[in-house]
Amino acid sequence: MQEQTVCGTPAAAPRTKKPDWLRVKLPIGESYKQVRNLVDTHKLHTICESGNCPNMGECWGAGTATFMILGNICTRSCGFCAVATGRPEAVDWDEPQRVAEAIYLMKVKHAVLTSVDRDELKDGGSIIWANTIKAIRALNPDTTLETLIPDFRGQWENLQRIIEVAPEVVSHNLETVERLTKQVRIQAKYHRSLEVIRRLKEGGMRTKSGIMLGLGETREEVIQAMQDLYDNGVDVITLGQYLQPTPKHLPVVRFVHPDEFAEYREIGYAMGIDYVESGPLVRSSYHAEKHIHSGRNK
Repeated sequence: MQEQTVCGTPAAAPRTKKPDWLRVKLPIGESYKQVRNLVDTHKLHTICESGNCPNMGECWGAGTATFMILGNICTRSCGFCAVATGRPEAVDWDEPQRVAEAIYLMKVKHAVLTSVDRDELKDGGSIIWANTIKAIRALNPDTTLETLIPDFRGQWENLQRIIEVAPEVVSHNLETVERLTKQVRIQAKYHRSLEVIRRLKEGGMRTKSGIMLGLGETREEVIQAMQDLYDNGVDVITLGQYLQPTPKHLPVVRFVHPDEFAEYREIGYAMGIDYVESGPLVRSSYHAEKHIHSGRNK
């Protein structure tokens, strides 16, 4: 299994044809159109669009979405991510209220929030994070929340702001195995991400993390990453197939068969992980509303 690098990939490398199990339906229907209009009207960013998520049709068709706060330009340049890298715009202090109002209009019962990395900010964006959670709760007291947060560069006082407002689930993605971290998540650190999970768990949070497969990792490395997450207190793990968003991004080394994903699911439960969501089309926020509860008795 060959190892991939961001700069070492030939520009003209052919893209591997997707197998049948990765085919998804195009976004259609009135519910999808309603969500689309709300997102556009309130000038909101969704990771569904910015991340080219293959489940956007299914999720938006059900009237749900994952909102991306703090703009749509990231200070990091991960080799897998379709979100633009560059100099972000100024913080929009009115954004928390707009997100809360959109969730109210959409009648969302479980909302997922994520953000770009804002490494140029002293607080890493954590104040906007906390303000958004507070605004959503004020206007939508019955809505439960999952927050998919950055690592805040290991500035733990910023992480503490998330713990203090106590979302029902706090997620931080490991994304890949330890060996591939420098190639896949150029400015991130494997063990710093594990420490994020550990500190969240120590703070009383229900914790979650995700891993992409198909980037050149081995079975043993995937199992070790799952074990590392469990050892640091993770409650929920998602495993899904990496899909190359553009030819400039890391190529897919292989498409992992659904049977292998099913095997990882069983391995995770055998380790003691509380909820394992594993499949080719699984993404961090896929079926997120279920992750508040244990998956062990499914």
